[in-house]
Amino acid sequence: MTWTAQECADAWGVKIGTWHGYVSRGQAPAPLADGRTWDPDAVRTFRRPGVGRSRTGATPQAQELLAEMARVAADIDDLRIRQRELLVTGKQEGLEVLAMSRALGISRQTAANWLRDA
Repeated sequence: MTWTAQECADAWGVKIGTWHGYVSRGQAPAPLADGRTWDPDAVRTFRRPGVGRSRTGATPQAQELLAEMARVAADIDDLRIRQRELLVTGKQEGLEVLAMSRALGISRQTAANWLRDA
């Protein structure tokens, strides 16, 4: 099985023009002998150019790692929401901002900003 340029672009999460640009600059695997198709494994494993490169064509293990990262990011968001709730409750209980910021592991400025926005 081989991939067309469009399938390669889809696997990398880029537009077809971007894919052709990568190929012309040697930043993607060269096409097979027919000049119009690519080896899917070569596309999946090729080291993408640029800091912001997409990994949509990555291995299943890499995809699972990305999924775990997304879960951790969601957990962090939930914890930040909880930090803000605790901060507001602490203020209502008369706690000082410095003590609460230290307990929450955030800066005093962050605590003050969160309270201002609450």
